[in-house]
Amino acid sequence: MTAVQGTDVDITTEDGTTDAYLAHPADGLPHPGVLLYQDAFGIRPRLKSMADRLAGAGYTVLLPNVFYRSGRTPVVELPEFIDPSADPTIWQRLMPIMMSLTPELSDRDSGAYLDWLAESPLVADGPVGITGYCMGARLAMRTAAAFPDRVAAAGGFHGGRMVTDDADSPHLLAGRVTAELYFGFADQDQSMTEDQIRIFQEALDAAGVRNTCEIYRGAAHGYTQADTTSYSAAADERHWAALLDLLKRAF
Repeated sequence: MTAVQGTDVDITTEDGTTDAYLAHPADGLPHPGVLLYQDAFGIRPRLKSMADRLAGAGYTVLLPNVFYRSGRTPVVELPEFIDPSADPTIWQRLMPIMMSLTPELSDRDSGAYLDWLAESPLVADGPVGITGYCMGARLAMRTAAAFPDRVAAAGGFHGGRMVTDDADSPHLLAGRVTAELYFGFADQDQSMTEDQIRIFQEALDAAGVRNTCEIYRGAAHGYTQADTTSYSAAADERHWAALLDLLKRAF
């Protein structure tokens, strides 16, 4: 693995300033850009370590605090090991913040993140890759649809609510996507049933989107997050193999 440098950066958006974590190979040269979208628990050591691992594979990785309107990191104080069943107040504190990030706001923000990557001397010219976790999988899909000419590939892992009855359901955006997509769904995830997974993949296929949708058997929502009770080491390593293969094809 390549030596990695990590720094904290600020990004100007239409609505304020996002704090973010930037990880990149320590050689200081431009590398393909990857936008890493957080899960609901936000920027913390686990996500930074994931950004570092991606950077070690040869990418410049931007991890923005998508909840910046509610404060800088940490937006919500969390224990080192997250167990919502032991502390129900975690979701009580997070849910209003999550709900406040509307599709309109997230699309506006994603443009700012892509602009920042495009202007960075550490990022190679051309479209970027995206990876997103839990709610970040929805953001990955939305960004790929909102900026099709700027996204080469997007991965989403243990994403929930990718198919809803809402007019802005992520699966309805398939026709706008030109990137290659990969989604790894957890089979033990009430927020994304197998019927919903089928509908999601049918929408991608009907739109002619290059895609792979896989179900990770025995995995729970949040299977990549080693600092939570949902973690699965086997599913996590499967996710890394799939993500790195996706990015290798794109770049």
